[in-house]
Amino acid sequence: MLAFWAGVVAWYLVQRWGNIYWLSLTDTDDNMRLMQVRALLNGQGWYDLRQYHLDPANGGFDIHWSRLVDLPIAGLILLLKPFLGTAMAERWACGLAPLLPLAPAMIGVTLAVRRLIAPHAWPVAMIVLMGCGSTMLMFAPMRIDHHGWQLACLAITVAGLADPRRARGGAVVGLSSAFSLTIGLEMLPYCAMAGAIIALRWVWDAGDVRRMQAYALSLAGGSALGFALFASNANQAMRCDALTPVWLSVTVAAGALLFALSLANPGQRWVRLALAVGAGAVLAGGFAWCFPQCLGRPEGVSDELARVWLNNVREARPIYKHPLKTAFPIGALPVIGIIGACVATWRARRSEALVGWAAIALFTAFAGAMLLWQVRAGPAAQLLSVPGATALVWIVVPWFLRQRFMLVRVLGAAAAFLLVSGLFAGLVVPYLPAAKKTGGKSAPDLVGQANAACGRLTSLRPLNAIPRATLFSHVDMGPRLITVTHHNGVAGPYHRNGQAILDVHHAFTGPAAAFRAIAARHQAGYLLVCPNMSETTVYRSRAPGGFYAQLAAGKVPAWLERVPLPANSPFRLWKIRYDLPDVPAVPVTKPTRP
Repeated sequence: MLAFWAGVVAWYLVQRWGNIYWLSLTDTDDNMRLMQVRALLNGQGWYDLRQYHLDPANGGFDIHWSRLVDLPIAGLILLLKPFLGTAMAERWACGLAPLLPLAPAMIGVTLAVRRLIAPHAWPVAMIVLMGCGSTMLMFAPMRIDHHGWQLACLAITVAGLADPRRARGGAVVGLSSAFSLTIGLEMLPYCAMAGAIIALRWVWDAGDVRRMQAYALSLAGGSALGFALFASNANQAMRCDALTPVWLSVTVAAGALLFALSLANPGQRWVRLALAVGAGAVLAGGFAWCFPQCLGRPEGVSDELARVWLNNVREARPIYKHPLKTAFPIGALPVIGIIGACVATWRARRSEALVGWAAIALFTAFAGAMLLWQVRAGPAAQLLSVPGATALVWIVVPWFLRQRFMLVRVLGAAAAFLLVSGLFAGLVVPYLPAAKKTGGKSAPDLVGQANAACGRLTSLRPLNAIPRATLFSHVDMGPRLITVTHHNGVAGPYHRNGQAILDVHHAFTGPAAAFRAIAARHQAGYLLVCPNMSETTVYRSRAPGGFYAQLAAGKVPAWLERVPLPANSPFRLWKIRYDLPDVPAVPVTKPTRP
């Protein structure tokens, strides 16, 4: 398996070498992660995760992450820096770091299928995993955000649920859940579901008490250790969006309750069920009583910020609200995985593997249901579907290979493998209908081109020709701007800093006369826009007569002084003149007919 992993690493490095060389961090979170690592290496405090290059006039941005994922990136930079220099060491670190969690993810999947299917089934699982497009993108070079590590924790959790050695399996599930929660709360529903499955196994079989005991102690202890080592200064407060005292209390209380139940361990199944339900009710009731502020959205944003920004994040929409061309390749394998896990559970009904398969089937079905909430659950849903899909391959393909006719054996086995492994989805996608285009025939193409052009290193580096300043720009432009140039930004897509995000939206959608007052609050010296960037389409659709729409129409106020950029630059840059009077731009009018 490690040899297989090494082959994937080598292929990825060759295939993505251009991205590595040009430091192509296409996601805002990847850029912010690199800035966080730079700050650590430059002496910023271990528990200080504020980003002082965003909105420096108001004390910087509060980032809710932990330092845990920073460590492998920082370690790679320190290791490579003496040989390659700082700039190239950063590039290689960003290329190699996402491939590190792919190894434990593969280990988790391998262990699960070896324990549940057959010792030699793991190569099939690896091939199925390679077809998980959404999952594998999280491990691609330059994807240095924390999602790869959390998916690795999820794979290890599956291996723990499938482990026939009860104490070891419970400890693995508890520690992997604690590790994931220390990184962030994105996998909280899956961690909760894993804990519920552990409890249900004990309800079904009192002999599983050792698994629950080990899980309870490792979850509580691991979460407490993770909080002590990695919780930032800001996360010491009673917040709901990270491993703060709120969720630490929940994990410790859950561990204590489950351990107490394990000590009682009554012989009757219905008594164990009643105790488990009662413990869950105590945990839920205590959470609602002690932390009522966390009963709503964990981000704790205002209604205006949710309406203007957070509710419009495309990844937060359910899968059925996306075009078929997007939804089908994400959802095909989870459906196959659920079917496969259910079939495997039925086939194992008279063997010791029944409980293990039932746990995996329940976990896989839960992950698939999460897609009906948010499409960003796709990587986890695909990963959890691998054991079920592998089981189907292990059942269906040998059946075809046993047939009498050569044509059936060869073509039938190949077609069956493509179908039940989910690999057929990639072949079908080109023939699916695309999303309906809005805003003109070429509008989507212009948006995509602008998003790519304005993120390129060669487009941003010319901005370093002007002295360091705070540039007022789009929310999604902030992290890339501060990563590639020496300038500061005003905002980034991070919910704890809602006022700065709202200020940017108000500035671009409000009247031109209100812009300078907003920019002055952030001590912005320049205005930087990327025409046709996806965020700008929101400004224009919401406020056709707003400030940005006027800029796009060529109506530039006199107090914006154009700063020349290279002829091929996708940006428009102006110096904000606070010393000039507020004279509105003269609108273009048609001559009247005599």
